Amino acid sequence: MSTTKTDVVIIGGGVMGASIALELSRHGRKVVVIDKGGAAGAGSTSASSAIIRFTYSNFNTILMAWENAQHWFNWNQFVGIEDPDGMAKYIQTGYLVFLTEGYDGLRQRELWDEFGIPYEVLSPEEVKKRWPAFETGKFYPPKAIEDPAFADDPYDQLSALFDPLSGFMDDPMLAAHNLAHAAKHHGAEFLFHKEVTEIIRDGDVVSGVVLKTGERFEAPIVINAAGPHAAAINRMAGVYDEMKVHHRPLRQEVFSPPAPKGFRLEDNAPVVADLDLGQYFRPHMGDLLNVGTTEPACDPLHFLDDADNWNDSVSVEFFERVMLRLARRLPDFGIPHKLLGIGALYDVTDDWIPLYDKSSLPGFFMACGTSGNQFKNAPLVGKFMRTLIEAQEQGIDHDITPVEVMGEFTGMPINLSAFSRLRTQADTAGNVMG
Repeated sequence: MSTTKTDVVIIGGGVMGASIALELSRHGRKVVVIDKGGAAGAGSTSASSAIIRFTYSNFNTILMAWENAQHWFNWNQFVGIEDPDGMAKYIQTGYLVFLTEGYDGLRQRELWDEFGIPYEVLSPEEVKKRWPAFETGKFYPPKAIEDPAFADDPYDQLSALFDPLSGFMDDPMLAAHNLAHAAKHHGAEFLFHKEVTEIIRDGDVVSGVVLKTGERFEAPIVINAAGPHAAAINRMAGVYDEMKVHHRPLRQEVFSPPAPKGFRLEDNAPVVADLDLGQYFRPHMGDLLNVGTTEPACDPLHFLDDADNWNDSVSVEFFERVMLRLARRLPDFGIPHKLLGIGALYDVTDDWIPLYDKSSLPGFFMACGTSGNQFKNAPLVGKFMRTLIEAQEQGIDHDITPVEVMGEFTGMPINLSAFSRLRTQADTAGNVMG
């Protein structure tokens, strides 16, 4: 079979792989992207809620989200090349997070003050005045609908933290397509319906990949951005066991029911994080909602061993659970009789913080554990990976001397050791909120 020589092989053509391809091709590297799917962003990216927010847990994650947001706000400028299939659009709605047990927002506010992120703290009365559709009662902790206490009346009222600049991208798959189109303009090649079956080495360094077809792509740099298949690729490369933070595919469901009156885009409805009930939701085009969970303790998590063997249909039990929770927060919501939504796979780390890192195999890099909450950080991931690659080429060991990326807008450094495979697990909410 054929052998192709290139500078970089990227495994995975979702929003992360496409962003990395654009950054590296812009800087003169010959890039080949290999993906099992049929188009850029056709996997986990297409199932993303595409929320752009800044409510993370620590300095580096909040700073990263804020820096990335500037690129979403000016998406066409960031991409740089007009996509003939259209450009994804940023929808600014603001972001409301209810303040409940275990989440008072104090750390976020301290860092938002430091970074210059605007916000307000709203009383229950102020929340109701702006969005009368809300029930602001406190129901904590989140409960399964089988729990008799699920139907209990609220026992207090919730205040909220609101930032006016957050929102979402209208079409996450189109955003990935935009990045891939621009990368192709700079010379990157995308190969779809192709499966990597071997990571090849030259002595103790990576030297390329072999496909299921027998085709070989020789390159001194291989980047794993394979989404739900990324753990299998890391095992294939022999680097999984040395990691202190691991990752694996998680099956989740995201729903798209009709929005109640008073909570549509035209009603200026915000993106909502509701840890009190264990859910998030946002308005969507077509008078719909986009609804998911924040992995409360009462909900079992469905991790998988095989990212190729799973059911993508919505389950009746989970649909009813999420819809009934939503009806507690939005009393005018009418629970639909038809299952509306999709099953999807996400690549999730132990602490829900991603892995942007080198590995113990020189030349093999990873952008893994990104599903669920990292879509918003895709613009800068390419720069992260380029910086890590250049550090290795300069003889810098990122494990010993952590690499930093300077924030273009804040002038503050993002320390990439926060996303190291060797880190101590981060102190996070332990769910999609990161």
